[in-house]
Amino acid sequence: MQKSHEQLLHEHSSEAIRNRLKHSTTSQNISDAVLGAIDGCVTTFAVVSGVVGAGFSSTVAIVLGLANLIADGFSMAVSNYESIKAQQEFVEGLRCTEAEHIDKVPSGEREEIRQIFQAKGFKGDILEEIVKTISQDQRLWIDTMLIEEYGIQKIVPSPWKSAVITFLAFVFVGAMPLVPFFLTTLAIQQQFILSACLAAIMFFLVGSLKSLVFSKPILISGLRTLLTGGTAAALAFLTGYLLREVFGIA
Repeated sequence: MQKSHEQLLHEHSSEAIRNRLKHSTTSQNISDAVLGAIDGCVTTFAVVSGVVGAGFSSTVAIVLGLANLIADGFSMAVSNYESIKAQQEFVEGLRCTEAEHIDKVPSGEREEIRQIFQAKGFKGDILEEIVKTISQDQRLWIDTMLIEEYGIQKIVPSPWKSAVITFLAFVFVGAMPLVPFFLTTLAIQQQFILSACLAAIMFFLVGSLKSLVFSKPILISGLRTLLTGGTAAALAFLTGYLLREVFGIA
């Protein structure tokens, strides 16, 4: 969605820029939530679809769905934690390496800074002033080397926070397709239809949330995620149905 000139001016005011830079990890948190939510809903509804397609009871759908929800949610959270923790340790390792290089060969590291900014078009006194300013602050010096030499952002999200957000999103959204199967007064076909409707709503809402991270049109992003989840569920239902026919499950 294209923004008006007034909105762009407001977003680029000094205060808005300062606040945006201060909260630069927000997009990572949204990304964790989207990742967990999509995977939770796809996985759980796929289990439900497979159970119904195979002709099993709603009790089986609940048992398998809840077991899958907790186990997969935990597994995904741990995987996200380990991934970000490894990234964090990698960045810290590079920091130690650069600190050692600055301590042992400061002239060589200053030459790296000089050539990096020379390649950006700076020269003469301005270039030397940039090198002098950066090399006076070791933390700024290391941060600059991480960004310019290795292409690594200096801010790494918290692995614990990312893991918790992923797990909560996975469990909350993933639980939605299971809710109708607790309504024992309904036939399993009715439960499945309600489950499909809830899953579709969740897919669309999560896809819309995803558009906030990637700046995509809300409707297109929502429909794309709905199509992805619906395809996964259809494949699970078809697999369950075919296996029922092959093995003659009553």
